[in-house]
This record gives sequence, structure tokens and C-alpha cells, in this order.
Amino acid sequence: MNNELDDKYMKIALEQAGIAEENGDVPIGAIIVFQNQIIGRAYNQREQLNDPTAHAEIIALTQAAAFLESWRLHGCTIYVTLEPCPMCAGAMVLARLDRLVYGCDDPKTGAVKSLYTITTDERLNHRLEVTSGVLEEPCREQLQAFFARRRRENRDL
Repeated sequence: MNNELDDKYMKIALEQAGIAEENGDVPIGAIIVFQNQIIGRAYNQREQLNDPTAHAEIIALTQAAAFLESWRLHGCTIYVTLEPCPMCAGAMVLARLDRLVYGCDDPKTGAVKSLYTITTDERLNHRLEVTSGVLEEPCREQLQAFFARRRRENRDL
């Protein structure tokens, strides 16, 4: 992949994050690409579904597996607006994705670089190629604006 394609696909993940925000959830979006085709497209739906596992990455992985009719997602790249958490990073390893591209780091729960290195841990039987910092500022700004608005709303109650 080149930077131009990474930017293109991350913009689509940012659009998905916007849908999460419209639905009152933390704005995180994810897409999965296989042979230049989007086969998974999702946004956080924890609030909407009352499901702690309804992260954008998990939903996109399920869609991609259904499309390929296989839990092994060889040849796929996932684009996520925020560094994945331990659950999502672990699922990516288990799904055998080739590559992870994400926008901004998550110093509180990031499991790719910030707190843990699950996707590249040599003790595991699969590792992903990781590219971070793609459209980092728009990804970070979307999250920061969401949480600033949330804090203002809570203060006004």
C-alpha cells in the first residue's frame, strides 16, 4: 500500500466514526480492504447495541469473515481511526490479518504500541504489519471534540 491509498481508506474509516458519533457513541470507525475492495465497514455501536464487544473493529472483522466465508483474513488490511484495544488487537491476530493501519495512538488502552504490542508480539503465532499515524490529526481531533462536547453536556446537567 502507498500513502495515497492509506489516506483514502482512512478517510472512509473517519466517515464511519462520524456515524458512531451521530448515534451517541465514541467516534471510532474501521474498514477492511481485500484486493482493493472494502469488505468490512463499521463504527462503534456499544451504546446502540448495549454490547461491550461492539467495537468498530470487531464488527468489521465479522463482516469481512462473512464476505470471504472464512475466519482467516489473509490478504486483508484493516484501517482504524484509533489504536486498537487489547480485545480488538487480539482479534486481529486471531483473524490472521496481514496489516493494520491506524490514525492516532491511545495512551489509555492502546494495545498495538502504547500499552501493549499484541499485534507484533513474537510469542504469538501471527503478527501484523503495522502503520500508525495515518491522518493522525483528523482522527485525534474528532475524538477530542467528541469528549470535550460530552464533558460540556455533563457539566450543564
